[in-house]
Amino acid sequence: MELLTILGYIGAILIGVVLGLIGGGGSILTVPVLVYLFGLSPVMGTAYSLFVVGFTSLIGAIKNFRQGMVDVKTGIVFAIPAFIAVYLTRKFLVPAIPNELFNIGDFVLTKSIAIMVFFAIIMFLAAFAMIRNKCVGDNCDEGQEIPVYNYPLIIVEGFVVGTLTGIVGAGGGFLIIPALVLLAKLPMKKAVATSLMIIAIKSLIGFIGDVENLEIDWSFLGIITVLSVLGIFIGVALNKVIPGAKLKRAFGWFVLLMALYIMYRELFA
Repeated sequence: MELLTILGYIGAILIGVVLGLIGGGGSILTVPVLVYLFGLSPVMGTAYSLFVVGFTSLIGAIKNFRQGMVDVKTGIVFAIPAFIAVYLTRKFLVPAIPNELFNIGDFVLTKSIAIMVFFAIIMFLAAFAMIRNKCVGDNCDEGQEIPVYNYPLIIVEGFVVGTLTGIVGAGGGFLIIPALVLLAKLPMKKAVATSLMIIAIKSLIGFIGDVENLEIDWSFLGIITVLSVLGIFIGVALNKVIPGAKLKRAFGWFVLLMALYIMYRELFA
């Protein structure tokens, strides 16, 4: 077995570990692991990422639901425009992007390079959110008992997050959680739990758009998903002894470095 493949399987476990430790961010590792370690194309990597992220988030959402932490109504209000957007993006937008977008001198911006560069930009935003590591709203643990919905903004945010998810294959929790706190007035802990439900719904439904367009290697995808789920349980266990706030900031710096590496590899290497 090649070294990169071994590292890829370790990376699949790490995706779940990070999700279990800090409740988000692990999905940002999925595409780089699939593209750079397993050698998948960016289109296939983002497709597989949707399934891995969706399934692992579903496991976390079920766990949170049993503990009464998921606001189902809020989750559905947000998830409907999100999964419509991600499905349409994977079914129609991504296949419609031409293989060569434009060229500047000898440099040709291909579809694959564009997807990875856009993914790196999203990683920069995620890294900034984790490094900053500040709560959203006046109090991280307090919120209104009955959510007050700003329906137009929630719908717009859902479509935006869904479109981004469809393009880069990441969960988008760093966009969803602030929206739930600011627009639905949820407490932070409930927002984190509810975001896993939204990520699971929109990612898995978005993956259906890929099933109709791509030839899926289900055995490989199953192995990666199982390893990621295993990582979640490891992360949850470690979460009891490792402070999440410090870990989140450290992981943010790691994501930032990875985003810089992707930019360098795609544009200059």
